[in-house]
Amino acid sequence: MRNQRQLPALALMLCLSLLAASRATGQNNAINLTSKFLKGGIRIDHLLVYSLSGIVVLRGSTSDQSKSLQALHFARKLGYKRIANLIQITSPPDDAAIIRSAERQLDQERALGGCRFHIECKLGVVRLTGRIHRDMQRDIAVNTVRRIDGVKEVHATFTYDVASPSPARKRA
Repeated sequence: MRNQRQLPALALMLCLSLLAASRATGQNNAINLTSKFLKGGIRIDHLLVYSLSGIVVLRGSTSDQSKSLQALHFARKLGYKRIANLIQITSPPDDAAIIRSAERQLDQERALGGCRFHIECKLGVVRLTGRIHRDMQRDIAVNTVRRIDGVKEVHATFTYDVASPSPARKRA
């Protein structure tokens, strides 16, 4: 297990040393291949692919190890032989924990007082529905949920509550 953790660090150190060496000699031949991989159907979160001094560096994160292997096989299919696969395998999002956290954080947000929300989550994709009073509250709710660990996307559909909250009383 310890060796598995050290391998990505060693590969990263190798790539960084190659980058430093190429810069020291005045060579900067890093080629961004990310769009080629995306067009090839590789779907990995935060995917970055560079070719540097003959080595293809794959970076990103996924909860599905087969997607990491798919990126590796795609690089080989393109003819690359030296590949540093630094794609991190993460645990799948805990949808129930995301929902609990979203409920708690939306409830604690003062600017959302009087709003009602319904939250659904599947594989880190949150569907947020409910009633709000102002446009600003939509942005606050979406941004609050978007910052929760494990959330990949937020889809929001709100209706406006006709009866707005009672204004604060003026002090004399």
